[in-house]
Amino acid sequence: MPKFMTLRDGRRVALNDADEETRVNEGIAADPDTHEPDEQEFANLRPVGRPRSEVTKERITIRLSPEVVDAFRATGKGWQTRMDAALKEWLKEHHPTPDP
Repeated sequence: MPKFMTLRDGRRVALNDADEETRVNEGIAADPDTHEPDEQEFANLRPVGRPRSEVTKERITIRLSPEVVDAFRATGKGWQTRMDAALKEWLKEHHPTPDP
């Protein structure tokens, strides 16, 4: 019976048994194009992607009219940033008050 590991997101993955792990390592050793990083290489790895911003934004769910979303999407990549800028501009001219 295979052993399982639960990932942070809740998914369960089956772990290799000793025989399977041996076959994997033999395959790595036999393939000249395969490289298994050593401990030093693992220690030097850095995350990929955009660096985390100092100013984080809040993720929300909002319902908007299709024509509003379509108009912003039609402007291409970065449309959500432009929508955020448009809302910030609106806030400069308007001062909404919370409902009582």
